Amino acid sequence: MQVVVNTLVLASMYSLIGCGFVMIYRTSRVVNLAQGELLALGGYFLFTVVLTFFKDPIPSFIIASVFSLCLGFMVYFFLMRFMTGESVFAAILTTIALGILFRGLITLIWTSQLLHPLEKMGIANNSFPLVGDAVVSTFGIVTMASASCLYLGLFLWLRFTRVGLRMRAVGENPLLASRRGIALHNYYALSWGLAAFTGGLAGMIQSCDAILEPGMVAIGLKTFPVVLVGGLDSFAGVIPGALIVAVAEVFAINYISPQASEAAPFVVLLVTLLVRPWGLFGTKEELERV
Repeated sequence: MQVVVNTLVLASMYSLIGCGFVMIYRTSRVVNLAQGELLALGGYFLFTVVLTFFKDPIPSFIIASVFSLCLGFMVYFFLMRFMTGESVFAAILTTIALGILFRGLITLIWTSQLLHPLEKMGIANNSFPLVGDAVVSTFGIVTMASASCLYLGLFLWLRFTRVGLRMRAVGENPLLASRRGIALHNYYALSWGLAAFTGGLAGMIQSCDAILEPGMVAIGLKTFPVVLVGGLDSFAGVIPGALIVAVAEVFAINYISPQASEAAPFVVLLVTLLVRPWGLFGTKEELERV
C-alpha cells in the first residue's frame, strides 16, 4: 500500500510540473526547458517571503505564487516575446540559456546551502496513517490535492470561460485568432505566467515536503519524459504519463536501486518513442511540427 501512496504523490508532483510544459507548448509551440528552474525559484520565493514578510503558510504560499506568476509574465515580455516568429530550435536554445541564468542567480542570491522553509514557518510535515502500514505526509496530501484542483480548474477554465476559449483558439490557429482580434502576445504571456505559477507551486510544496536546494531543478528535467510520454500537446496525457513514469520510478527504487530510479523516466520515454513517438494522447501532426 505504501508503494501505491508514494506513486500517487510522485505522479501528482509530476502532473503539477508537466502542466507548465504543455501550457506553453500548446499555446506558442515552444518547449520550455527552463521549467525546472521555475520550479526551484518558486521554492526560493516561498523561503524569502517567510523570512521577510509572513510566517503563516497560507499568506506565504499566496504571495510566493504571485511572484512566480509575475516572473512568468516578465520572462515572456522581456525575452520570449522577441522569439515569436523565430525557429523552434532558436526558442528552445533561449529557454536553455534562461535556465542557466536562473541557476546562476539562485546560487548568487540564495547560495547553494540547504534550506528548510518549514522551520521558518514553525510547522511540521506530519505523517498520517492509512490502510495497513502506509502513511502519507501532510505535504504529500497537499501535492495530490493541488494537482486534482489544478486539472479540474484548468478543464473548466479552458472549456467554459471566454479567456480559456480564446487561449485554445490561439493554440490551434494563431493566424485566424489574430484576424479575429485576439491579442496573441497577451495569451502567450498568460501561458508563461501560468506555467511559472504551476511550476513554482510544485517547487514550494517540494521544498516543504523535502528540502530546498539548487539541485531541485533536476525534477523539471525528469518531468520532461512525462509530457513526452503523455503527448506534448495534451493536458489529458499528462496524468497517465505521470502515473506511468511514477510507477517505473517507484518500482526501480523498491526493487532495483535508488540510483536506477534516476534513469527510469528516460527508459520509459525511450520505449514510448519506439512504440508511439507522438505520445499516448498526443497528435501525430504535433510531432511533425517539432
